[in-house]
Amino acid sequence: MRVVPNLRILAGVPLAAAALVALTAGTASAAIPINKPMTGKATYYNDAGYGACGTQINAGSQMLVAVSHTWWTSANPNNDPLCKGISVKVSYQGKTVTVPVRDKCPSCDSTHIDLSQPAFARFAPLGQGVINGLTWQFVKAGFAGESIPLSEPVTGSTIGSTTGSTVG
Repeated sequence: MRVVPNLRILAGVPLAAAALVALTAGTASAAIPINKPMTGKATYYNDAGYGACGTQINAGSQMLVAVSHTWWTSANPNNDPLCKGISVKVSYQGKTVTVPVRDKCPSCDSTHIDLSQPAFARFAPLGQGVINGLTWQFVKAGFAGESIPLSEPVTGSTIGSTTGSTVG
């Protein structure tokens, strides 16, 4: 009886499993449309505590945004691609602000964002409550929250996509 061929097969199983995990990591998430402008609306909120990304937030005093639950894809939102350096660049009536994604908006549809009070106040008085017709887009953010210009081949790519060009 030869044992050596069976050992080779058994030794190959963990390697194949590791390769499968490496190749499929992150592909379960829906694509985040980086640098693809959307027209929608914004409201504001002032919650304090832990945001969906697992960090302390204060939407009454910090510049941040909560995006629709439809963009979140991980069972544990702390591990969601949205919490990995993604910001939202918002433009309205000649003003533009880039704010980091730190929270989830359970009542927002896919083009509705929930800005923190100071972010909303950059565009309209809080008493207005809703801003309709603004443009926003997901952008990859730098360490200080600034927007990083992406190179031409990457523009319009998606994060978490299983096909096409990805940024990660």
